[in-house]
Amino acid sequence: MHHVIRRSVLCVLVGVVVLLSLGLAPAAIASDLENGAKLFGANCAACHAGGSNRVVAAKSLKKFALEKYGMNSLEAISYQVRKGKNAMPAFKKLSDEQIADVASYVLAQAESNWGKS
Repeated sequence: MHHVIRRSVLCVLVGVVVLLSLGLAPAAIASDLENGAKLFGANCAACHAGGSNRVVAAKSLKKFALEKYGMNSLEAISYQVRKGKNAMPAFKKLSDEQIADVASYVLAQAESNWGKS
């Protein structure tokens, strides 16, 4: 009996790995990034358009600045969005999932130099 259950669990896990490797994971990530882009546009772009920082220019959302100030992780960006700091307000109206989407979007944009060559 236990062998049957273990074998079933193993089959399910293998199936999930196969599906993820076939390209279903990028679609989920793209969906999150798309939502993150929308949320960023509605909540963040007034001060951070194109990865800039209109209040404190040195603390932009560019890759080098995120690395310099220890903000180059989902956790750090999510915390900043959730709690705010200095001139940046806390975005308490956003859910944890929305904040994660925004953080993922910011990191992806920083990696691509905010769409610039």
